[in-house]
Amino acid sequence: MNTETLRNWIRAADGRRPGAHSALRAASQAVGDDVQAELAAARKRIRELEEERDILRKAARYFATETRW
Repeated sequence: MNTETLRNWIRAADGRRPGAHSALRAASQAVGDDVQAELAAARKRIRELEEERDILRKAARYFATETRW
């Protein structure tokens, strides 16, 4: 076995050589981006739901005091 071939395999496994396993890194980057986008969407939805909850609590409190005679 040629030592340069072994060195190239080691570099490729470490990701130090440009273009080495670029498809794997690109795929993991895409998955990471998808996860970040999903997390951002989930956080936005949580904020919306918390705001709706607060509005409903205030409305319930208001109507509870209005119906006391």
